[in-house]
Amino acid sequence: MWRLLLLTLCLTGLAPLAQAQTLSWQACQGVAGPSGPVLSDCRPVQGVVDPQGRELWIRATIKAPDDSRARAVYVSGAASSEVWLNSRQLGSNGRPAQTAQDEVPGRYQAIFPVRETAWRPGANDLVLRLSSFHGGLRFDGPMTALVVRPFPYPQRTALLAITFVAAGTLLAAAFGFGVIHAMRRTGSSLVLAAMAGVAALQAIVESLRALFNYPYPLHAWRMSAIWGLAAAFAVLLVSYVAARYWPKASRLMIGVALIVISATALAPGFDVKTVLALMTGVILASVPAAIGVRDRRPGARPTLAYLAFFLALAIGFPQWLADLSFFLLAAGLVLPLLMVEVVRLGRDDRGREAALTEAVSLPDRLTVASARGVELAPLAEILAVVGADDYVELRMVGGRSLLHAARLEGLQSQLPPGFLRIHRSVIANLAHVQRLERDGTSWRLHFSEGPPLPVSRSRQPALREALEISSIARSV
Repeated sequence: MWRLLLLTLCLTGLAPLAQAQTLSWQACQGVAGPSGPVLSDCRPVQGVVDPQGRELWIRATIKAPDDSRARAVYVSGAASSEVWLNSRQLGSNGRPAQTAQDEVPGRYQAIFPVRETAWRPGANDLVLRLSSFHGGLRFDGPMTALVVRPFPYPQRTALLAITFVAAGTLLAAAFGFGVIHAMRRTGSSLVLAAMAGVAALQAIVESLRALFNYPYPLHAWRMSAIWGLAAAFAVLLVSYVAARYWPKASRLMIGVALIVISATALAPGFDVKTVLALMTGVILASVPAAIGVRDRRPGARPTLAYLAFFLALAIGFPQWLADLSFFLLAAGLVLPLLMVEVVRLGRDDRGREAALTEAVSLPDRLTVASARGVELAPLAEILAVVGADDYVELRMVGGRSLLHAARLEGLQSQLPPGFLRIHRSVIANLAHVQRLERDGTSWRLHFSEGPPLPVSRSRQPALREALEISSIARSV
């Protein structure tokens, strides 16, 4: 855990190096002339640059670089854009316009390299034309970057690599818990599989900007998905902790979590929504964890300590919570639980093997191993055994059935002579057979109860002979 904290502190210390250089912008009335933009009535931009639902011309005065490094104008945001430097057009991203019909949506991120000959000594005039009619949702800060930086700008490959490692780890954990749920049908393993899968999906969606330069109208869907996945993880976290450490109040805690976490959708800004959803889930999950500590439930103390660490890190470094910390902390939570669950399964399997060994000496019963444990099924109550891949279904008297972790071929040798293989996937108990009946071109065997079962043509002679012998034996 201390390594995780050290890594987060180091990454946070590097954050100022990656912050964008801001420019002083003016909003103007403008038109595109034959020799460049023609601007008038320029006024300082109050607040954020916001082209949503309109065409917006902005300008800034920048100094020529004092070194020979190449430069580019970086534009990131939910808008189409065109860029000019000293009346020379650097390029366009989509096609900004005065109406939604005329606008061609651009990419969310655009880079406009600046040729060395475009600069002039001293002050330089940078002009952008923006419009955003297809954003879908209204953002409080639609433009995330309007800066001039060295070109090419270093990518945060270390952050991206860590996010992908966390995502891969979480997907593996989701698969592991899914397998455990298939074997044991435990609710906790299903919730943990969902938690790991949701966190992995959020890591992938969070990284889309670095992997895929998508059209800006998709940004609203991406941000909504990030908040939705964060909210789902928070609700699942509360559900898991409450069911484990305060089960009598688990429904109440889940209901409260659904209401309170859903309310974070009303917060301004998607980053705030996401961080609030995660922090709310952690705070709510801390309540049943604290109850578990009070009641001395196993595992409650480390769970509460981990949640407190998560919360302290979120409060201390909120800017890194959605980008990195959440995925690492989610992986750090579910992986130890997966290891504990695997160890517990190993112990359960050893106990089941001991029970099977003890029960093997009972000749009138079949020892059934299933996800629920070990059960003794009386042979006289078995109507038929139906194969299903690596399992068999025991159809019992009274309409119930049992799943047995065995193959039909291996089970056939354990059953007494009163059981006969009538099909490649069926073994019948002749004591419960009523009649053999033709059904078109095929044959079916009827039992004292339950549906009939098919009989293969190659096994009919042996079945008829066995039924005759059984009939003679009953008449005697």
